Amino acid sequence: MYEVKNGPDNLFNIMMKAYERSSFMGCSIEPDPYKTEAETSEGLIRGHAYSITSLKYVDIETPRVRGKIPLMRIRNPWGKRAEWKGAWSDGSKEWEFISEDVKEDLGLTFDADGEFWMSFKDFRKYWDRLEICNLSAHGLDDDEDEGKRWASTTTSRAPGYAGPPPAGAGTFWRHSPLIPQYIITLDSPDEDDENQKCTVLIALMQKNRRAQRKFGIDCLTIGFAIYALPDPDSQPKPLPVRFFKYNASVARSPTFINLREVCSRFSLNPGTYVIVPSTFEPNEEGEFIIRVFTESRVEMKENDGDVGMGEVDDRVKETVDEEDEQKARVSEFFKTVAGDDNEIDWSELKEVLDMAMKRDSNTKYLAEFDFAGFTRDTCRSMVALMDVDMSGKLGLDEFIQLWKSVRTWKLRLPELVRAEAGAHFRWLQRQQQHTPGAGAQVRRHSGQIYFDDFIMCAVKLKAMIEIFRERQSADENPDEKTATFTLEEWVNKTLYS
Repeated sequence: MYEVKNGPDNLFNIMMKAYERSSFMGCSIEPDPYKTEAETSEGLIRGHAYSITSLKYVDIETPRVRGKIPLMRIRNPWGKRAEWKGAWSDGSKEWEFISEDVKEDLGLTFDADGEFWMSFKDFRKYWDRLEICNLSAHGLDDDEDEGKRWASTTTSRAPGYAGPPPAGAGTFWRHSPLIPQYIITLDSPDEDDENQKCTVLIALMQKNRRAQRKFGIDCLTIGFAIYALPDPDSQPKPLPVRFFKYNASVARSPTFINLREVCSRFSLNPGTYVIVPSTFEPNEEGEFIIRVFTESRVEMKENDGDVGMGEVDDRVKETVDEEDEQKARVSEFFKTVAGDDNEIDWSELKEVLDMAMKRDSNTKYLAEFDFAGFTRDTCRSMVALMDVDMSGKLGLDEFIQLWKSVRTWKLRLPELVRAEAGAHFRWLQRQQQHTPGAGAQVRRHSGQIYFDDFIMCAVKLKAMIEIFRERQSADENPDEKTATFTLEEWVNKTLYS
């Protein structure tokens, strides 16, 4: 959508490209507040939708000047009621300077059918709003004789963390790695662009919001930003906080607004870019579709890493002495609780873990959230997941392996905490992908998760990835990411957890 009087200098060229690609175009004049669909002295109707049916550069020759003039054919769907009365209107004197061959090529008629021609200069003078609806190339005939087509790519996203706006909006850049990121590469500039730039149209649409209006749910306030990636292969996936902290966006949607769709047109240098769609307010989520239209073929993919086990973050690594000290203390307490069989069930595991967590020197973060201990279900699941011999209990070695993982995740807690939810904290999904365990997203309806649920999910992810790797064929391509289980194995691995 363009405000015609304040539109870009190359607005006619933009319209020509849209016309060549069979895009739909419409225009209108601001309505009269005192009269519905009032008619102007030039024969135009206010607050009424007109369609633009043709655009041409027409050769003109007068006694004083010769050259090309940009003309537009506009249609009033009402037909006979009102037509443009100014220059280039039906039967106007300007047509005397146009050859008969050109008139025939234009299909010029002077019928009272609601369709008329006018100059682009008068269009900018009298009209207020222009709307362009660009068609997706996937739904059109690829026959080049039919005209040029936009190259397009589309992706959709299920409900997920939408988050606050990207860098440039106060301190909200801290949340940017949590928001979906999409990579596009513009290989070549537009054919007729003097500045050797690429035209890009980006449309961000909310899904299923209108159907929820009956429940009092309105559209979210949405927008997007575009960042240049000079060396995309050297950048982590997804882009971390430091990238958004120190890099400004090269383009963005004009505003964040609560409309079903936000669409903007940009002229960018060839290169690789990341598009970051988001809501304006933090902690909002919803389904969306993002579409990108370009003159040349383009592919869009989510800028995200593979799901899998990561390396332990340097910020939470313990020294050998610290690790040995913790292991000795926990082993001593384990033997006290375990008794003669030197194994513990879920209730004994709860006792050991709760005591170990409270005695740990790094408990101030748990105290901040009033951590009262692990739940029965969490402890049962941890026993099942770490119980290699399927005895229903954990031995010392099994427990030590579990405890090391739990402690590492707990040491990661300061990086994940957002002190705004009492006994809860948000699990920052994408940062979790860079700690031991797999990236995943498990949240309650409030968008937050209990600490023991967080630990439980991390344990499950770690165990399931290890089970998968054990069953993955050595001859199989690692990129295929498939494993084979018998029915009995599948039941054992999934039911007993």
